[in-house]
Amino acid sequence: MEKLKLGISSCLLGNEVRYDGGHKYDNWVAKTLGDYAEYVVLCPEHECGLSIPREAMNLKGKKDEYRMLTAKTMIDHTQKMLIWSETAIAKLKEEQLCGYILKSKSPSCGMERVKIYPLHGGAAGKTGVGIFARELLSAFPLLPIEEEGRLHDPGIRENFIERVFIMQRWHDLLSRKVTAAEIIRFHSIHKYLLMAHSPQHYREMGKLVAEVKQHAMPDFLDEYLKLLMTATARHATPSKQQNVLLHLLGYFKTDLDSFEKQELIQLIAQYKDGLIPLIVPITMINHYVRKYDKEYLATQVYLHPHPMELKLRNHV
Repeated sequence: MEKLKLGISSCLLGNEVRYDGGHKYDNWVAKTLGDYAEYVVLCPEHECGLSIPREAMNLKGKKDEYRMLTAKTMIDHTQKMLIWSETAIAKLKEEQLCGYILKSKSPSCGMERVKIYPLHGGAAGKTGVGIFARELLSAFPLLPIEEEGRLHDPGIRENFIERVFIMQRWHDLLSRKVTAAEIIRFHSIHKYLLMAHSPQHYREMGKLVAEVKQHAMPDFLDEYLKLLMTATARHATPSKQQNVLLHLLGYFKTDLDSFEKQELIQLIAQYKDGLIPLIVPITMINHYVRKYDKEYLATQVYLHPHPMELKLRNHV
């Protein structure tokens, strides 16, 4: 599989582009994920024409009406950022991005809880979105977008990377002539992954796929992608994971002896109770998939959603 194409805030890769001439290097993003990623690197503040170093900036105004101003001299750079963002986003739309990683708390790149300072003094409220991030989120409503700070949470990290790889497979699908058979196959291999995130969306998508030939293909693809990314934005809870794992166990009812079945059931229960990580029952199931040559299960993205080296299912 080709490398993931991800947009990223430049400072996270160690580039010295911040207002003070420094950076915010993130080792997991730069090195661990970097082995699988081709980064499209942007620093909105520098690339919109501001110098390095430069006066620090803040969001100032009200909760739903704020601008990006220099902290002391109160110079308003909002329009400059908006003009640059429009051009930058137009170029990003040509990149077939699989996701984007933003710098948290930034008045340009923060995607949530950015401080907004009242114009005439007072305590800041953490209700803002960076000016560039706001435009990016509006332009790419279905794209997996996260901040590096939130990616320190193992659950958020796993969900983000899982969705990034889904988007890569989607781009790969669209790179070929899309047929009803290709759509059915794509949906089939994502069956248990979708069930783990949202059984409701999985059922809705199944009905849509069953009627694929009744739709104009562009309209179908737009609706399917919307449902796909909405479904996977819902985190796969331990209860939903347990349900999927027990479904997978059912494929081995004539292969496993009673001891092996009970052992796997126990591992699934221990995962559900937070005693062991998901990778443990998944590894056992993958072993049985290979041993008993379960061709259908071998195609399931759920069992191999991302490289094992990322260790995303190793947390409890």
